[in-house]
Amino acid sequence: MSEPERAEAQRTMSSEIHHEHRDVSGGWLRPSVFGAMDGLVSNFALIAGIAGGRASQHVIMLAGLAGLAAGAFSMAAGEYISVASQSELAQAEIAVELGELINNAKAEEAELAQLYQARGLDANLAAEVARQLSRNPDEALEIHAREELGIDPGNLPSPLVAAGSSFLFFALGAFLPVLPYLLGASNLWPAGILAAIGLFSAGALVSRVTARSWWFSGLRQLLLGGAAAAFTFGVGSLIGTSGL
Repeated sequence: MSEPERAEAQRTMSSEIHHEHRDVSGGWLRPSVFGAMDGLVSNFALIAGIAGGRASQHVIMLAGLAGLAAGAFSMAAGEYISVASQSELAQAEIAVELGELINNAKAEEAELAQLYQARGLDANLAAEVARQLSRNPDEALEIHAREELGIDPGNLPSPLVAAGSSFLFFALGAFLPVLPYLLGASNLWPAGILAAIGLFSAGALVSRVTARSWWFSGLRQLLLGGAAAAFTFGVGSLIGTSGL
């Protein structure tokens, strides 16, 4: 092989082997995105509903701040319980798998061989791969957990990270529609404009970790958030003008 051909082959191998994937484990991304979106949509909808009932600036501001605090704590608590329960279930299943590896090592090795055989390896090769992978107990446990349970024992989501991310980003999202009232706004338009910018920007930002285009993701979030605010504004207007 000539020198130019060798260099081209090396470049091809480098482009095929060296690449990076985005973090899709969900440890912080999902609660952060969901928290920000929920905070912005729910608090703006809350403010819009109260504004539709012709409440005073002080009442709207108080309701917005109360919604921020209550929602952030509720989101954080729910996220913590959810992720902690999921992690505890995963750990319990990993413990079951560990017990099987200790008490029925040969059966687990045969199970792993059958799994690889089902994926296309011939029987002898599958058995040899399973035998070699089963020599290290820690590695065997990790492989069985991934193959049978779909989880990585060393990379389970952290309940504290999930709760903290949810709390912080919900509070940031919920603060946007309250800010104009804190600065002296007397009607819903400034909060609506700021919320619309936040909704579109948040949706566009999410597109960086998805396959959607930035404008589609941003517009989708803007339409959904706007629909929620319009609905609660209508409810507030109805109740406020009916004297209930």
